[in-house]
Amino acid sequence: MSVKIGVSPISWTNDDMPDLGRDTTVEHCLQEGSQAGYRGFELGGKWPREVSVLEPLFNKYDMDVVSSWFCGGLLKDSIEGEIKRITPHMQLLKDLGTDVIVYCEMDACVHGDITSPLSKRPMLDDDQWEEWAEKLNELAKYTLSHGMKLAYHHHMGTVVQIEEEIDKLMSMTTSDLGLVFDTGHLIYAGADPLRVYKKHSDRVMHIHCKDVRDEILNDSLEADSSFLNAVLNGVYTVPGDGVFDFPGLFKMVSENDFKGWIVVEAEQDPAKAHPLTYVTMGYKNIESYCEKFGIEIEARQ
Repeated sequence: MSVKIGVSPISWTNDDMPDLGRDTTVEHCLQEGSQAGYRGFELGGKWPREVSVLEPLFNKYDMDVVSSWFCGGLLKDSIEGEIKRITPHMQLLKDLGTDVIVYCEMDACVHGDITSPLSKRPMLDDDQWEEWAEKLNELAKYTLSHGMKLAYHHHMGTVVQIEEEIDKLMSMTTSDLGLVFDTGHLIYAGADPLRVYKKHSDRVMHIHCKDVRDEILNDSLEADSSFLNAVLNGVYTVPGDGVFDFPGLFKMVSENDFKGWIVVEAEQDPAKAHPLTYVTMGYKNIESYCEKFGIEIEARQ
């Protein structure tokens, strides 16, 4: 089996906190990502949206586009309105050679508000779940009809945060909807990532790898911190620099014959956590896990 290893720009710049890495250019991110060994890069908020600009830039650094986040709004919008919004985003990704759209419902979310404790996150009642899941199924069917897989990203501070909500989402939607499996968000939400992966591995399109600093997480939970304050305090780090059992996950990935992208997505303050140092550490650790469990890392064609 083989996997592709990518990285998110969130180690260099942060869309929810633009002051972090404000002066860091897109090209600087690509250059350091390539230097660290990565094959692909996710797009971020400050990145150009034109294929004519992005394609030569990625080729210059011998990188592929992994995917890009889409801010979902189906709780309030109609399916027709959501299709109209997502279509240009979907076409951009398709033109850039990727086939997965990372999707997260953003209505009433609190993860981007540094003043809002995570206890204030939105939660859906049964009727809302039914209506929302039905529209998600329609949206996933639409994007799949255009050759693009919609993959839902569970996230702190949103309507799908805890393990039970991930289970519910997967049970109420069809296999047209995939899952972005994020180790850091699962640990923060009190879940066992290995158990979640075992349950839903057939739906996992991308694996987002971030580790957790246990002491800072415990402090953040005790203080009912906002998500962004927890990030600034250093709750997340790259794989192998925290408490999570990444070898256990990669053993399961090998046994499951996973073939998608594995992405280092560890948001930190770049002034405290030198991006190139940390993303290089993350790549080398993932490389060692792959070697241990006989997982080939694909080179770019």
